Amino acid sequence: MSKKGSSFKDALQNIFAVTAILIAFVVSYLLFVNVMGNPVNFVGGNPEGHPLEGNYLGIVYKGGFIVPILMTCVLTLIIFIIERLITLNRAKGRGRLNTFVHKLQGLLAEDKIEEAMEACDKQRGSLANVMKAGLTRYRDLQKDKELEKDQKILSIQKSFEEATALELPMLSRNMVIFSTLASVSVLIGLIGTVLGMIRAFAALAQSGAPDALALSQGISEALVNTAFGITGSTLSIIAFNFFSSTIDSYTFKIDEAGFSLTQNFAASLKNV
Repeated sequence: MSKKGSSFKDALQNIFAVTAILIAFVVSYLLFVNVMGNPVNFVGGNPEGHPLEGNYLGIVYKGGFIVPILMTCVLTLIIFIIERLITLNRAKGRGRLNTFVHKLQGLLAEDKIEEAMEACDKQRGSLANVMKAGLTRYRDLQKDKELEKDQKILSIQKSFEEATALELPMLSRNMVIFSTLASVSVLIGLIGTVLGMIRAFAALAQSGAPDALALSQGISEALVNTAFGITGSTLSIIAFNFFSSTIDSYTFKIDEAGFSLTQNFAASLKNV
């Protein structure tokens, strides 16, 4: 892939990320105002009053203006979880990777290069793309009579590394979103918690009888934001660890298949 093509792809990914966050914010704000802030969720139909007993939509609405921001974090997380699942499923290809790797190792052991390339075409995905690039170079080097044996081995290793370098960015793309949300969700939730506690203590500080409504709203705001912040952070950490493990597994299989290819090529040169 050329640098121009790579830059264009990166630009599209950046546009996707920004668009996803904006859409998540708009949806969150509309849900907050029109669904959670619906008068039917409150005593006397007044959103400024108490929510109906057991009405969680009204309770969440009392979390204040920080809630839509936290909802945006959660919706953004869901969007990128879906994006990662789709991307990694494509990177996996059509069949099980372990079966594909073992099949390639068997074909290489029998020096069936063309059959191995056909298997890559059927499998597709990142591992298949890397292996096909290596196999193509493997076939070309078998016919090369000018390069020394060491040069041939270095050439096939370089071809394999270049193909791997093109595939890895796709596997790890947008992972920073999960690590960022894991931290940001907690901090935003903490801001909402502090603002809610300020409101609660302000109600207690009034002379005479404390304002019970303001006190309850302050406590609700603090607890709702705390819950949303912790939830968003927890889900982000789980998603990050899951996808990191999946990517590491793919990378290990790519290295395993590449090692088999290189070793098989080196062995074939010794027999020449």
